[in-house]
Amino acid sequence: VRATSLRVLLSTPHSIMGDVVQMHFSTVDYVIFVVLLVASAGIGLYYAFSGGRQRTTQEFLLADRSMRCLPVSLSLLATFQSAVAILGAPSEIYTHGTQYWFLGCSYFLGLLIPAHIFIPVFYRLRLSSAYQYLELRFSKSVRICGTMTFIFQMVIYMGVVLYAPALALNAVTGFDLWGAVLAIGLVCTLYTALGGLKAVIWTDVFQTIVMFAGQLAVIIVGTHQAGGIAEVWRKAQNGSRISGLDLNPDPLERHTFWTLGVGGIFLMLALYGVNQAQVQRYLCSRTEKEAIMSCYAVFPCQQIVLTLGCLMGLVMYARYGEESPLDQGYVKSNDQMVLYFVMDVLRDLPGLPGLFVACLFSGALSTISSAFNSLATVTMEDLIKPHVRPMTEARATLLSKMLALAYGLVCLAMAYIASLMGSVLQAALSIFGMVGGPLLGLFCLGMFFPWANSTGALVGLASGLVMAFWIGIGTVMTTLITSKPRSILLIKAVILASVAKTALYSLSYMWYSAHNSATVVVVGLLVSFLTGKVCFQNTSSTLIVLLYHCEYVACCLNCEMLK
Repeated sequence: VRATSLRVLLSTPHSIMGDVVQMHFSTVDYVIFVVLLVASAGIGLYYAFSGGRQRTTQEFLLADRSMRCLPVSLSLLATFQSAVAILGAPSEIYTHGTQYWFLGCSYFLGLLIPAHIFIPVFYRLRLSSAYQYLELRFSKSVRICGTMTFIFQMVIYMGVVLYAPALALNAVTGFDLWGAVLAIGLVCTLYTALGGLKAVIWTDVFQTIVMFAGQLAVIIVGTHQAGGIAEVWRKAQNGSRISGLDLNPDPLERHTFWTLGVGGIFLMLALYGVNQAQVQRYLCSRTEKEAIMSCYAVFPCQQIVLTLGCLMGLVMYARYGEESPLDQGYVKSNDQMVLYFVMDVLRDLPGLPGLFVACLFSGALSTISSAFNSLATVTMEDLIKPHVRPMTEARATLLSKMLALAYGLVCLAMAYIASLMGSVLQAALSIFGMVGGPLLGLFCLGMFFPWANSTGALVGLASGLVMAFWIGIGTVMTTLITSKPRSILLIKAVILASVAKTALYSLSYMWYSAHNSATVVVVGLLVSFLTGKVCFQNTSSTLIVLLYHCEYVACCLNCEMLK
């Protein structure tokens, strides 16, 4: 009865294609979406032709180190608040309950540690790229390996971040898939290549406001239609979607307090401690104090974002209960459920669906533009400048802009490749998490262990990456094989896989970052002991005092840089 009534309700303003309900935008929705693109491009053009007009690499890549706390903090928030997260968090809450909210417990240490350990070292060294530290601490080969790992991570991730929301939007609304991909990709490339880091940060601020507005609109309207927040809470409780504190210490459990609250700390450190996209924002701050304060300011913002995602998931449950749009055949995947819910709730309010889509693609724009800028920075500072003859400032700036443009075209190519991946799309998204852990381990090896040497760092990084891809891809392939056996041979493979399956493949994905970074540190230390310690009078002798006197560390490393 529910399915029939919903189809009748939607049959007039929308069209139904097979079992999948497809809704459509109004003219007002399209106008709001276009306004988002025009405003983002306008900010880029403004900074391209104002101030120093992006004539130096210092201004283009680091905003002249002149940014204040508030815009930097909102940019830090927006950088990895991608459209994938906006679509994923409510679906997670709808399906599994509010246990995911305990991820917020990891934010405290996950932001406090970068503020007082990583930021002082990076900022006082006056670096442009985080990977310059690796050369000062270890060697040029370690720096290049770290840089190439980061480039691999971001190139794959940004294509998926661009394609995934466009695919979901197309499936639910009929919005032109490649039109959305090209519009977002080209606008993002335009304002990043012309306006530099200042344009990226200020568009992040604008896009963060749009993200908050879009989510709030859906929550307010959905809550009102459900009968109020008390009714939403009652239905969620009756449906066992309000989770208590699960203190099960088993690391194989997908979500518990420990996997989210402790494992999440390492995920946050990989994002906010050593990722170039975030480090670059710290380095563009006017002072070290403002860089630290911007990291502090992210904490309440992250809590608000997490709470909004949880509330949207609960409102979804209050509307559909156990009869999810996925089970009813209205959508084909979990990623599409949120968009279906939004179009269903806001269908009689022209403009609000467009606001949410603007919110969704604001997440994509902020993530992709940060990727372009950080990739241009590391390519310029780590791969080009050290290996070519000194060039004029004008030529270096022009080359940096060309790199940002080139990465924009690479992003569009990666979006096309993502379209061919099919069911492996989730595996591509997991690569971002797989690579972040080993990079975190590499920086921790250098900062906290003075006896670690270059050979240990290289072998440790390689071991961490191998372990990361073994667990990550092995888990995905095991899931695919066991869920879709198609032949006798495949069934035998399933049986063998189930017998040989180890606890490693059942490890909660929230522990990936901790496990992989620990692998780098342990293997790196063992190899360092076997190949000979670093001279204790060298650079690494200053790193042991990092936890006690960061200023001394930075001073000593600056001396090494001058040498």
